[in-house]
Amino acid sequence: MRIAIIGLGLIGGSIGLALKQADWQKAQIVGYVRRSELSSVVLSSGAVDNVESSLKATVRGADLIIIATPVLTIEDVFSQIAADLSPDSVVTDVASTKVQVMRWAEELLPPGTSFVGGHPMAGKETSGLKAAEADLFHNCVYCLTPATQAKPAAVQTVADMVKTLGATPLTISAEEHDNLVAGISHLPLLLSAALVSATTQSPSWEQMSRLAASGYRDLTRLASGNPEVNAHICFSNQAAIISWLDKFSEELQTLRKFLANGDSEIEKFLVMASEARRKWLEKRY
Repeated sequence: MRIAIIGLGLIGGSIGLALKQADWQKAQIVGYVRRSELSSVVLSSGAVDNVESSLKATVRGADLIIIATPVLTIEDVFSQIAADLSPDSVVTDVASTKVQVMRWAEELLPPGTSFVGGHPMAGKETSGLKAAEADLFHNCVYCLTPATQAKPAAVQTVADMVKTLGATPLTISAEEHDNLVAGISHLPLLLSAALVSATTQSPSWEQMSRLAASGYRDLTRLASGNPEVNAHICFSNQAAIISWLDKFSEELQTLRKFLANGDSEIEKFLVMASEARRKWLEKRY
């Protein structure tokens, strides 16, 4: 098997490392590098066997193409690789939103190509190939959104790859995926960034920063993520994210009212939240 990876950051690099470590399908993995001077760095990472500096050469003859770029870049990638895909090739992505990606795949990829949208529910606040890890996906859920024209064998190929990464494949519609991850992934990202913005712009920040400890660190971790990738996520899932922001704002207003009125209901609110999180942790871990 020949595998092409377009986008060798945290996710693309980790996929390459994991597949190489498992020697999955005895595959030869080729990675796309935009600048040829980065070739030696990419090759030394161990995530790929070869590199190419043109998309055409990267996907030529590839059985499986993995697109791991920021989501708004995927439309252009589809346009550029469509004419050079092999018959019966399988294309997948790792983007955090799926509705737009599925539309682009239907519009731009050739009829013989099977597209299986993907999104691993894993990551780190650090980005780039240097942050890649072969075990990044261990025990995580990996969402799959097969296109209507995707062949069953192609879906199985991607599912097998996901299992090789150490993840559990979960088939889900693009619409449901985007609404759900807006609440548990995209909303926390923006809340983290908003907390950093509110506190660091305070005139008291210099003194406050000396007191900030594990609680502040944990709640602001996501603000350290790749700004380009995160902005692309926001712009490709606007309606769902806005809906969840509105819901969260309502909860904040409830808490504000409790505080302003000295209402003991705030303790009940905190008990409910603590219990709900405990149940989730017990079920999840």
